[in-house]
Amino acid sequence: MNMPQGPANCPPGLQYLSLIDQLLVHQKVELLEVFTGFETNNKFTIKNSIGQKVYHAVEDNDCLTRNCCGPMRPFEMKILDNYGNQVN
Repeated sequence: MNMPQGPANCPPGLQYLSLIDQLLVHQKVELLEVFTGFETNNKFTIKNSIGQKVYHAVEDNDCLTRNCCGPMRPFEMKILDNYGNQVN
C-alpha cells in the first residue's frame, strides 16, 4: 500500500484516515492466555473496510500490571503503520 497524501496539517502516519470512513479492529487470540490464563500484551490488526491491513496495535503494559490489575489496568497502545513507524 502506498503512503497516501493527506491534509497538510495531518500528523505523520494518519494521512490515510482522511481518506476512509471505517476501520475494523481485530484482536489476535493468544494461545498462552487461552490455556494458562496468564495475561499477555493484547495485539490488534486494524484493517480498512475491504480487509487491507492499515495499522498494527500493541498494548503497552508490564507483566505485573496486566496480571494483578486485570480489567482495571491502564490501557496504552502503540500503533504502527505498515512500514513499522509509530503513529502519533
